[in-house]
Amino acid sequence: MSATISAADIGSYWLASCNDDLTPRPAVSGDDTVDVAIMGGGFSGLWTAYYLLQDNPDLSIAIVERQFCGFGASGRNGGWCSPRFPINPAALTRRFGAATARAMLVAQQAMIDEVGRICDQEGIDAQFNRVGVLTLSRSAEQLPSIRQSYDAYCKLGMADACELLDAGQAQAAVHATDVHGALRLRAGATIHPGRLVRGLARALERRGVRIYERSEVLQTVEGPAPALVTAGGTICARRAILLAGEAYLTAQPGYRRRLIPMASTIMLTAPLTAEQWDSVGWSGGECLSSYVYTTNYLTRTADGRILFGSRGAPYRYGSDMDETALRENANFGWIRDRLTEWWPALDGFEFTHQWAGYLGIPRDWLPTVHFDPVKRIGHSYGYTGHGVITSAICARALAGLVNGRAPGPHAPYVREQAPNWEVEPLRWAGIRYVQNAYLRMDVAEAAGLTQPPDASLAKYLGEP
Repeated sequence: MSATISAADIGSYWLASCNDDLTPRPAVSGDDTVDVAIMGGGFSGLWTAYYLLQDNPDLSIAIVERQFCGFGASGRNGGWCSPRFPINPAALTRRFGAATARAMLVAQQAMIDEVGRICDQEGIDAQFNRVGVLTLSRSAEQLPSIRQSYDAYCKLGMADACELLDAGQAQAAVHATDVHGALRLRAGATIHPGRLVRGLARALERRGVRIYERSEVLQTVEGPAPALVTAGGTICARRAILLAGEAYLTAQPGYRRRLIPMASTIMLTAPLTAEQWDSVGWSGGECLSSYVYTTNYLTRTADGRILFGSRGAPYRYGSDMDETALRENANFGWIRDRLTEWWPALDGFEFTHQWAGYLGIPRDWLPTVHFDPVKRIGHSYGYTGHGVITSAICARALAGLVNGRAPGPHAPYVREQAPNWEVEPLRWAGIRYVQNAYLRMDVAEAAGLTQPPDASLAKYLGEP
């Protein structure tokens, strides 16, 4: 059985400010029967229930959550509604062709608008703000990456979706150090994910969905009588059981090598003054990042704070997801240094919140949606840190499959399963090597040094 963890233990600003007291809902107590039973009370499970009911309002649905709705990545992320798919446009085109790549990116953009519409329709005050995405080049070496991304969009007939900024334009948008240019994506929004995930749960309850919290699924039963088995009772399903645990799916026997849980770390500043924002720039409030291998993502919150997310704790052997180790080994000092590197005037500035969380990464970086009508079991997973929007797209596809609707022609993520990751200890050795190499590559680039001799190997191993 998993230990009980509170929102305060996690430390996420999104959970602390979600306008919900987070009192746990009742756990499973006795057996129950519904049409569809869903494991997971994050975005994946909630969006799946939402779209199931959109297709068929008469369905009875139960959601079984191990901790509380929003416990995982849904309550710990960077607050982006991103138009980016987990695989970049050039790689999408190489793997699936231009028509499919374009369709997937257009769907990602359209879902941003749909999330905003659903927030309005359901009365969810999620601070949805259409601001776009701005990716900075903070060294001359990063400029080719910006150009390649822009060219990939243009080749897909999506030149109107993006804009190249020269050094002066980029510096005017964000007064960070060492800005050499930028790529702007016009689609994209920031959101309060804690309010969104908790608001979705309440909206589903108004439609009759039963949500059980503090109820770990100990066994899944597929076949003619599918069910989710917990210590408190069994939730039987007439039509289907659906697994929507993202990184936490790795605890289920059949999914231990389908995903790896990777950690991401976030710190949040106190609110900046008007004078401090003048020095920072960033008046557009875009979803902000730069082209680095170790990943960074920045959000300007509705109350005037800077959220800075970056690399998390190193991968743990056997895909272990220990919460205590996650908090103790997260790279909070690394983020503090990066903020000062971007804006030296903020050296010593107060941080009020820090947290870390796990996201699920498939071996080929492509999400997976599948439903077996004979075994009556389905799943959706593998968003690689783009879950606010990609989880909704995949949930809509999964709901369609359950309700007998075939996917469209450009949905390669509808497949039986992702390829397995390597067995241990090869998995641990390979992932830790790439993590270390990416860090060395970023440090060398920031210092103006030649890339490490193994940079090409690390890129090969780390790219989808």
